[in-house]
Order: sequence, then C-alpha cells, then structure tokens
Amino acid sequence: MKKISINNPKQSLNNVSVGENVRIFDFVNAYNCSIDDNSKVGAFVEIQKGATIGKNCKISSHTFICEGVFIEDNCFIGHGVMFTNDLFPRATNLDGSPQTDSDWNLVETFVKKGASIGSNATILCGITIGENALVGAGAVVTKDVPANSIVVGNPAKIIKKIEF
Repeated sequence: MKKISINNPKQSLNNVSVGENVRIFDFVNAYNCSIDDNSKVGAFVEIQKGATIGKNCKISSHTFICEGVFIEDNCFIGHGVMFTNDLFPRATNLDGSPQTDSDWNLVETFVKKGASIGSNATILCGITIGENALVGAGAVVTKDVPANSIVVGNPAKIIKKIEF
C-alpha cells in the first residue's frame, strides 16, 4: 500500500505517479509526473508533466522542475533551484502570434544518481549533472558537470574532484 503524506489536500496533484512513503508538503503543484519511493517534496515546488524524481530524493522548497528534467535516485535539490527546458524562449513567433507547444523544442536535462544541487542554482537545459556531483549554491550551470566533481560560480566551473 502506498503511503503518501500530503499536508494540504487542496493542492494540485493531477495524474502524479507516487511511490511508497512519499512526503509532499503544502502548496505543491505537480502534474503528469512521477515521484518515486521515500522522496520528499518541500512547499511551493512545481513539478511539470513528464518530469521524474527518483527514490530517496529531497526536493527543497520553492524549486521549479520543468518538463524534460529527469532526476535519478538519492539526489538533493536545494531551495529555489530553477531548471530550464528551452535554450531560446519566446512568447510569440516572428509574426506576433502566440507560441504553442509545436513552436518550441524541448531540451532535456539529467541529474544523475547521488548528485546535489545547492540553493538558488540555475540549471540550463541540455546538460547532465554527473553521479555524486555537487553544484554550489547560486551557480549557473551551462555545461555538463562530470561525475564526482564540485562546480561553483557563474558560469559554473569545476573547483574540485570528489574522492570516494
């Protein structure tokens, strides 16, 4: 039997696949996505369609996980982390007509097992954050982050390799 703890039953959880022992706090907007076993989602988080959260993850408050973001098991996502899924966002086409889903190209992002992303980091789309990598708070990640490395700054740069 699934055990899900939802503090506010009025929050938006539409067509969400939820694993065992998932905890979801107030004011979460999640739809057409999946959150796997033992993961925790903090308040004021949005998880869009097609996004996936693995097992044993902690998603801190005020984070935005858009369509095309795939977070594997044992990951930590700090407060206010922003993911993107479009390298050239526009509201309208050249002729002034509003853009629709068919007018943009979804660019996927992958956060590998055991990675941690510090608070207020911005993750541009089309990259992979490697296993056990650590993204420093406030970093702007524009390129792949190798496994077992620490990146900081704007743009994020490797400052150290992690030895296990």
